[in-house]
Amino acid sequence: MSILFQLGDSKFATDEVVSMMAQYQLVPQLVKEMIIDKAIADIEYTPEEAQIACQQLAKDYQLSSEVMLKEWLQRNAMEFKQFESIAIRQLKLEKFKRIQWGGDIESYFLQRKPMLNRVVYSLIRTSNIGIAQELCFRIQEGEESFAELARKYTEGPEAETDGLVGPVELQKIYPGLAKILSCIQPQQLSPPVKIGDWIVIVRLEKFLVAKLDRPMRYRLLNERFNHWLQEQVAALNWQVYQECQEE
Repeated sequence: MSILFQLGDSKFATDEVVSMMAQYQLVPQLVKEMIIDKAIADIEYTPEEAQIACQQLAKDYQLSSEVMLKEWLQRNAMEFKQFESIAIRQLKLEKFKRIQWGGDIESYFLQRKPMLNRVVYSLIRTSNIGIAQELCFRIQEGEESFAELARKYTEGPEAETDGLVGPVELQKIYPGLAKILSCIQPQQLSPPVKIGDWIVIVRLEKFLVAKLDRPMRYRLLNERFNHWLQEQVAALNWQVYQECQEE
């Protein structure tokens, strides 16, 4: 029996490890990593970039000194060369993303921007249209504040925040509600409308325009990369085979 892996006193043969990978649904992740390795194989880097990548990886793992790094390597049964390989792989992957999608990230951002904009809004939801109409009238006439009425009447968890929700991206809001919030102005109250199983009253408090800053650029590059990776995995015809051995 060819031993591939040992955990404590237990030893596992190659076919057992393969079987466990399939059982624990780890094969798709392995396929992804193999696709990445092939994609970044020819990405070049300088020794200075490799050094900075190692420093960044140590920082990510909160290893602020050489002593801490050495102890971490010992705990994880890893040589520094392996640690360096992980850092360089991450470096090459980030370079690959910038090469592939960095050139048109501005146009992609403009395409995605309507759903990346964030809003802060006040919400009351009820299952009774009569109550919704009455509450809307009270708010418009200034008889009671939106917060007071939300605290008393809304049937959702927003009662705990006086009806206030956000900031939240429009893409993460129920589509019907997101459409309303995209069409009204700050401090404008929308009349009762049925959305899903609820009658809702909503008022836009703030509209926060998305900006293509460094974190957003990083996020969108990862979004493009993950979409590409999913397509690559879907295009491959892979299957796990196990050898049948005769007794």
